[in-house]
Amino acid sequence: MAKTSLELLGGPDAKELMMITACVGLAQNFGAVRSLVTTGIQKGHMKMHLLNILNQLEASEGQIVEAKKKFENHAVSFAAVREFLEQSAPAR
Repeated sequence: MAKTSLELLGGPDAKELMMITACVGLAQNFGAVRSLVTTGIQKGHMKMHLLNILNQLEASEGQIVEAKKKFENHAVSFAAVREFLEQSAPAR
């Protein structure tokens, strides 16, 4: 993978590779700072966590949409999401 990455970069020498690495590091730092001063890292992490739980519980598209609305202002936990899905399941 390293060999392919270096080929994609055009075979940089050590100095160029250091500059590329520094630029990538700065971009990551700017992204983190942006997240901290806007929505916050935890909000994005919890959104990802919610989607992982919904996928694990095999939620339908409609349930996913409703769960995203519900958990905008509620704590996300496996138990809470499971309970929400059980309550939102259509009657059989």
